[in-house]
Amino acid sequence: MAAFGEAGWDAEMDERIARHRDARDARFTTLEAADPTAWTAAVPEGSLLVLDCLGSLVARLMAGCEDDPALDPVALEATLDARVAEVVSWLCGRAGDAIVVTNEVGSGVVPAYPSGRVFRDVLGRANAVLISIADASCLAVSGRLVDLGALPRDVPWPGE
Repeated sequence: MAAFGEAGWDAEMDERIARHRDARDARFTTLEAADPTAWTAAVPEGSLLVLDCLGSLVARLMAGCEDDPALDPVALEATLDARVAEVVSWLCGRAGDAIVVTNEVGSGVVPAYPSGRVFRDVLGRANAVLISIADASCLAVSGRLVDLGALPRDVPWPGE
């Protein structure tokens, strides 16, 4: 399991991480990945990977991009897209299975800041790529799972 939550920012997050650690199955090896890309080298080839969560990983990658003051929102998005595409490509090219926990984005209010819009768009594209190649994909809503693979990709306009 690769986990991307980061302790030390506030007591509530520290408590969440502690609960997740306590609930982990002892059969899993957990990589608490502070570096958004170096962790991939520690994942055994052919193993089952649970990535928790893609949104946190994208945020970590984005934080590395934002350290460059020369990046305007357009350049930030292009740079972040490339970095996320590398991780998605690695995930898709692995010999082992992967379970990717991610955040739904795009159904809420449009973020007020450029960085929020970039995050939403990049994560949305990464989700779409992963869902397009996944053996199974589900959306969890109120404790129920919606099988995204069973839904049509293209929905006809009413009256067509």
